[in-house]
Amino acid sequence: MMDDKFNSASAPVDRDSIAERPLPASDDPGPPPLYHGTRADLKPGDMIAPGYSSNYGTRRQANHVYLSATLDAAIWGAELAVGDGRGRIYIVEPTGEIMDDPNLTDRKFPGNPTKSYRSREPLRVVGEVTDWVGHSPERLKEMKDHLERLREAGVEHIDD
Repeated sequence: MMDDKFNSASAPVDRDSIAERPLPASDDPGPPPLYHGTRADLKPGDMIAPGYSSNYGTRRQANHVYLSATLDAAIWGAELAVGDGRGRIYIVEPTGEIMDDPNLTDRKFPGNPTKSYRSREPLRVVGEVTDWVGHSPERLKEMKDHLERLREAGVEHIDD
């Protein structure tokens, strides 16, 4: 039987429980990295906090900040973020509890296959991934077209 605390969108997630990540060679590797994709130009020590306009849906004020234990989810965040800057992916450290992101978990996919999370507390930038490769132009266009169709249909696809 699966532990409900890892399936519930409202239950905190223990960072050490985030599995299926390749770990660096070390006797004590610690928890796997967590990522945040954006277009904001940040540096280590900067905080990413809730309260800004969301990059998605009707762009209402976000109550959460979003993060992922997979680089692919962070790449989508960087590529789909609103703004003129280039897409960036930061390695982040939560300053408070994180929970499964209900936008990408049980309601849409069983469990949390994208290892996507959110928090009401800020994320601290601890580094940047600079060698990531984005999705193909065709795949990116497919996703943007899909999001536009949802917007036109009045679907608020972010539960914040």
